[in-house]
Amino acid sequence: MSDDHKKEIDDVTGVETTGHVWDGIRELNNPLPRWWVWIFYATVVFAIGYMVYYPAVPLINSATQGVGGYSSRAELESAMEAAQAEKAGMLQQLAETDVSDIPANDELMRFATAGGESAYKVYCSQCHGSGAQGGYGYPNLNDDAWIWGGDLETIYTTIAHGIRYDGDPDSRFSMMPSFGVDQILDRDQIQELAHYVRSLSGLEHDAQMAAAAAENFDVNCSSCHGVEGEGMTALGAPNLSDAIWLYGSETDQIASQVHNPKHGVMPAWVDRLGETTVKQLTVYVHSLGGGE
Repeated sequence: MSDDHKKEIDDVTGVETTGHVWDGIRELNNPLPRWWVWIFYATVVFAIGYMVYYPAVPLINSATQGVGGYSSRAELESAMEAAQAEKAGMLQQLAETDVSDIPANDELMRFATAGGESAYKVYCSQCHGSGAQGGYGYPNLNDDAWIWGGDLETIYTTIAHGIRYDGDPDSRFSMMPSFGVDQILDRDQIQELAHYVRSLSGLEHDAQMAAAAAENFDVNCSSCHGVEGEGMTALGAPNLSDAIWLYGSETDQIASQVHNPKHGVMPAWVDRLGETTVKQLTVYVHSLGGGE
């Protein structure tokens, strides 16, 4: 039998089939377009050349280096050096400018704020939130309530030296007595005091219990938090008469804080980041809207 008799031709298209059939569907033996074949061959040649010129083939502990000597790490280092050189002048100017004088220079202010925003995302957002909104035990940096003060110099000191950070001798320290643990006040007195504190900010409270705690507040609390609970930034004592609560405003939450207070710790950043970056963070935090 000749080859012509062996060939099976599709009746509809007139194209030779491969002889393969799936579910009654026959596969046509259409050849690939020549232009497609040549492009395919070209990609194979290109791939071989790429593997020879660039690092490409993985080995046990490394990879082939390629005849071109290309290194993505070297390229990154070169780009970083160029970027550092470009902003070196601004960094030098920032280092020589007192933090309180930065806003007077518009260009320097924009540079410092942009740098501070980047540094904030890396070092601060984990505690204070990506939007600086804070959370339970972590202050909101967008509002105008500042435990230690919100002007540029004060914010700089807080960031540079931290809060209750034993590793920095200049860290800010404020410790509220454990009125319950140390048996300064009994359980009933603490409950009364919690109602009194709620009354300072206009929250729902038991008026009789609040009245009973007035003297205890004056004796034990007013020296730090103020007679009206307005707080005292010099001592790091929060304002108790506003709507901002670091550890919650419920009666049991206030009572718990009076009984055995929580004391947050913020690291000192100046040794780790340097004065220039701390200045940038200071300007950025101050620019969020609540700076004094």
